[in-house]
Amino acid sequence: MTTFGTRLRHAMDTRGQLCVGIDPHAALLSAWGLGDDLAGLETFSRTVVEALADRVAVLKPQAAFFERFGSKGVAVLERSVADARAAGALVLMDAKRGDIGSTMAAYAEAFLSPGSPLFSDAVTVSPYLGFGSLQPALDLARASDAGVFALALTSNPEGFEVQRAVGPDGVSVAQGVLNRLAAENKGAEPLGSFGAVVGATLADAGADLAINGPLLAPGIGAQGATMADLPRVFGAEVRNVVPSVSRDVLKHGPSVNALRQAAQRFVEEYAAAAM
Repeated sequence: MTTFGTRLRHAMDTRGQLCVGIDPHAALLSAWGLGDDLAGLETFSRTVVEALADRVAVLKPQAAFFERFGSKGVAVLERSVADARAAGALVLMDAKRGDIGSTMAAYAEAFLSPGSPLFSDAVTVSPYLGFGSLQPALDLARASDAGVFALALTSNPEGFEVQRAVGPDGVSVAQGVLNRLAAENKGAEPLGSFGAVVGATLADAGADLAINGPLLAPGIGAQGATMADLPRVFGAEVRNVVPSVSRDVLKHGPSVNALRQAAQRFVEEYAAAAM
């Protein structure tokens, strides 16, 4: 295994910069002509993996949409992760876990321990119990050559209440998270393994995004952002952006070819925007 940052840089350079969500929520299952049940979940997930895992850089399962079906839904998630990684995609588990002490360590073991059935290349985490609460996940990710993406400046409008708050030192909460990630990535080549979630919908990031790590950019498509917005939001760091698209690719299913064509369009739009 090489570091997650190294694997991600290679995947983006060879497959194009795109992360596609695997979000089997009820409306999409219905649009595909599937039931909102375990059979629909299995068909949906299997089709997305078949269509995209051999060609996009990153697949991002949203854990909640599997967990709502209980243990059998989690079993489908386990198979999806294994199949996607076997086909060459990096898997970013969108779990947004955040806790302290032994509980945070247990969350980390679920997604970042190589012996876990849910072992993924990286996981999303929430730093809002204090960045130091993430230490078990950071330590295990480093030991497992995996990655972590911490929420920093998210695409939801409520995020500013916490993320833009400024401490006594004059540094915003979000910038504090970014600064800590930069410290974790110091000296890493060609890219650090500890990334930030920064919404593509932001009018202006208003922060120093030079963390020497990947920047996951949700909000493209259904939430209103486009690939053309990325240079404005991310500036010189646009090369390290992992643009994330879910509904605007997934709505083209269940056709495998249509899913592939939709993903390729976004890859090409990024390439044109970032030139």
